[in-house]
Amino acid sequence: MRTVAVTKIGSLRDPDEQTRGRIGVVDFPDQPLGPEDVRIRVAYAAICGSDPHLAEGFFGTDVPIGLGHEISGVIEALGDAAHRNGLKVGDRVAGNFLRFCGTCRPCQEGKQQFCENIQDYNRPGMAETVTWHESQVYRLPDEVTLLKGCLLEPTSVAVRIADKTGIKVGDRVVICGGGPIGHLALQVMKRYGATSLTMIEPIAERREMALRHGAEFVVDPIAENQYERADQITGGRGYDVVIDASGSSRAVKGLLDIAAKGATVVYGAMYPADFEMPLNLSDYLYLKELTITGVFVSPYAFPRALQILPHLELGEMTEAVFPLEQATEAFAVHVSGAYPKVIIRCNDIDEEDER
Repeated sequence: MRTVAVTKIGSLRDPDEQTRGRIGVVDFPDQPLGPEDVRIRVAYAAICGSDPHLAEGFFGTDVPIGLGHEISGVIEALGDAAHRNGLKVGDRVAGNFLRFCGTCRPCQEGKQQFCENIQDYNRPGMAETVTWHESQVYRLPDEVTLLKGCLLEPTSVAVRIADKTGIKVGDRVVICGGGPIGHLALQVMKRYGATSLTMIEPIAERREMALRHGAEFVVDPIAENQYERADQITGGRGYDVVIDASGSSRAVKGLLDIAAKGATVVYGAMYPADFEMPLNLSDYLYLKELTITGVFVSPYAFPRALQILPHLELGEMTEAVFPLEQATEAFAVHVSGAYPKVIIRCNDIDEEDER
């Protein structure tokens, strides 16, 4: 089975070709179809911002490392007992790359994100097919194309970020980072009733995109003083909700200074494993009483992400599509930042462009 994988550990941004990480298409064994499993013929797999971290060895260095967890496709086979979700062959689906077992202590305590068996079905989806447990699979609404459906998983992240913010209607909200998660979070927070909705992003095209999708203000952190701009936008009070979707170690500390007293700050990205952010407990936790939290994965978020998916503006995130054979080129374009999202077409599955 042809699968996109890390074939050499190293940064994909390394200017030295000898030490740069590599992505290629390799043959992986077919995944077994258990009695409660669903085999999906993958239509599209989107590149996630975390994928280059796998190339850097964040989760291990034994290559090849199969990639891909933001997928959509069509069911081509069901295990004998895979019927509780009402799924059937031919259904258009997307899903959660993680299976929460439901039986370990964290799952029983309502903390699925810490499931002790979370890796059991974590299988590479940037492939011709992927086999998941039926609990991971969601039928797409008729009005959502397979191309847009591969964004269900990142939409679930935006929903989980919103959950962690505890946002109330009228809260002033700022989002740092105009990548896919930042833009999805922007649209979700707009629907929650966010005010003074601001995107901090150094790339002009992504700031313009944010304005098209609901931002009231945008800030260029390189050319502008973001602290002065935050004071202007919020009347000197700061933001009630601060979200980092950049993963940038250069950006994250400064976000605490634009948070209002009593604000919630959500670090909703993946960060370098060796990065340690200085934190003055007296200033930020004692005097400002900030709530600081993060996001790992998206438990309990997929059904709601599926509900909101048809209402999101996703066209600009689905413009760059490469065939499976051009996965290396696709990752190079992803790393360049030329597009907000890069997607790999794993199979040619006939479907109307609009539903």
